[in-house]
Amino acid sequence: MKKLIVIIVALYTTFSINLNITMAKSKPDTPSINSEAAIVLEANTGKVIYEKNAETRMYPASLTKIATAIYAIENGDLNETVTVSERAYETGGSSVFLEEGDQATLKELVQGLLLNSGNDAGVAIAEHLSGSVERFSEDLNAYLEEKAGVERTDFQNPHGLFDSEHRTTAKDLAKITQYAQGNQTFNEIYGLEVLDWNGEKWDATLYTHHRLMREDPYEGVTGGKTGYVPQSGFTLATSASRENMDLIVITMKSRTKNLSYEDTKKLLDYGFDHYQTSTLKPGKELLADVNEEYELPDEVSYTHLKEEAVKTEIDDSGQFSITYPDGTAIYSTQLAKVEEKATERQVNEQKTEKPSWQDYWPLFIFPRHFWVTEIYEQIK
Repeated sequence: MKKLIVIIVALYTTFSINLNITMAKSKPDTPSINSEAAIVLEANTGKVIYEKNAETRMYPASLTKIATAIYAIENGDLNETVTVSERAYETGGSSVFLEEGDQATLKELVQGLLLNSGNDAGVAIAEHLSGSVERFSEDLNAYLEEKAGVERTDFQNPHGLFDSEHRTTAKDLAKITQYAQGNQTFNEIYGLEVLDWNGEKWDATLYTHHRLMREDPYEGVTGGKTGYVPQSGFTLATSASRENMDLIVITMKSRTKNLSYEDTKKLLDYGFDHYQTSTLKPGKELLADVNEEYELPDEVSYTHLKEEAVKTEIDDSGQFSITYPDGTAIYSTQLAKVEEKATERQVNEQKTEKPSWQDYWPLFIFPRHFWVTEIYEQIK
């Protein structure tokens, strides 16, 4: 049987089927950036729409704290009290000015970690959860590999202060951020612009260090994290949402802070201006004119160039794919046959059969006025 093809022209968020092929726009020019590595990821679909040296292992600086934060949120009790150690107190760099013996909740430490980039908070979190920074690093790496699917990440500490072996990639950082943003508590803290800090020795108002969230607001920005050590240059993580697009931008090793923000805005503009995420609803209606044997089992979302003609194709085995006219892949999945779905529904119905008379025998040991009522109610 020949492959069956239908042309779909993506004009809006949802699809409109059009049997006339629309001429595709030429692919937009990708932005030129100064950062040595970068990536733009659409969080809903996992589509990478821009990358530059995205799999090169580099020093992440404080972008490490995104990983530490989500690990703490998912593996600790945020209401627990943490006692600050001497090692945490003596940690250099940016801090929330914890002193040895201070106590704070784990949630407060995560807030200080992300909002004020507290290295001291990072050490306090690591020691509380794993007993030591070294053991925490092992736990964190295993967690990130399992949960976020990182492939080239090896963290040696919870904060990102320089260690020659503490490396990751822009792609892995985007994956970590994508995974973390699936957690509501993380998003609430990651998106904070200001926080009243009530420490044991001092009170203050903390402000996010990320410019696009305060001094230079970018439309749709939802969160971000800054980073810098001399060996890493300026690193920046930024998340922004518009309509049905959720973008994550990572830039690494910018020479100056200004260049890291310029690059980030260019990449966000590129993503929002030229791409969109469309959705196909589950069921067989969309595919009825193509092949009635198959149906979409779940809602399918995918990211593609705006106003670019795309086509869907189902091969003999039920493999469903979405591509550009030149064959470039956008999305692919295996479809279930309609009759297979019907059989599955029948099996599920059989598993929920009505109870037989044997199911009621224990009720006979109770008084008549009780079991007559019970049986009557269940048989109705």
